[in-house]
Amino acid sequence: MPAARIRSWKSVALATSAVLVGIVLPAATASPASATTTAYDTTYYANAIGKTGTALKSSLHTIITPQTKLSYSAVWEALKVTDQDPNNSSNVKLLYSGISRSKTLNGGNSGNWNREHVWAQSHGDFGTSTGPGTDLHHLRPEDVTVNAIRGNLDFDNGGSSFTNSGGSLYDSNSFEPRDAVKGDVARMILYMAVRYEGDDGWPNLEPNDLVTNGGTRFHGRLSVLKTWNDEDPPDSFEERRNQVIYDTYQKNRNPFIDHPEWVEAIW
Repeated sequence: MPAARIRSWKSVALATSAVLVGIVLPAATASPASATTTAYDTTYYANAIGKTGTALKSSLHTIITPQTKLSYSAVWEALKVTDQDPNNSSNVKLLYSGISRSKTLNGGNSGNWNREHVWAQSHGDFGTSTGPGTDLHHLRPEDVTVNAIRGNLDFDNGGSSFTNSGGSLYDSNSFEPRDAVKGDVARMILYMAVRYEGDDGWPNLEPNDLVTNGGTRFHGRLSVLKTWNDEDPPDSFEERRNQVIYDTYQKNRNPFIDHPEWVEAIW
């Protein structure tokens, strides 16, 4: 090949390479959420199928509102069943830390696990009263100290690690759960926002995009929760939990575990 042609080819190659180096590929994003089961679409969810927006939210509220309510003391025993470690039937799996701990170590002392309200009690001032305060769809076992660190913080990305964090993070105004349960947290929060609409003596719970909700009836941050719902779809543990609550305890379901795509359809 003549030298002139070689130089010309090299010039084109170098120019092309320079252009390619400047290209920034879009960041990978999670696939949109999709249904995990349609088994209840013609029965339990029949009146919700095909709806979107406020119509879907209203229909789901009507569907999931009838439920068997537990006392707060009964929640102890229920969590030993709903959150049983699939690899050790003597233990429960703790939500934020991911630790497997003996079912017998429930209580209020260091080293115990207790009942974490994922929708913080103060966000609506419902405490532990029968109703939102004892709803298993947002109550999970957690290490006593970790539970105290989470407190009533809203959910968002970022923060610092801590003892027994399992990968969870926190800062002055927010809490980020470990990756494996980010979607679980999102779907629990949004279940509460649909179930409790202010028509049964309890506050109208709603998500918003803030991390300064404190003692109000709001919980955030919605935009982050929607992303978590897509990034961490329901797994077998979450699906089993939903089924056990439906079959054995409350007789209602978390619709966002069965149909996580309904999060985007409503919000």
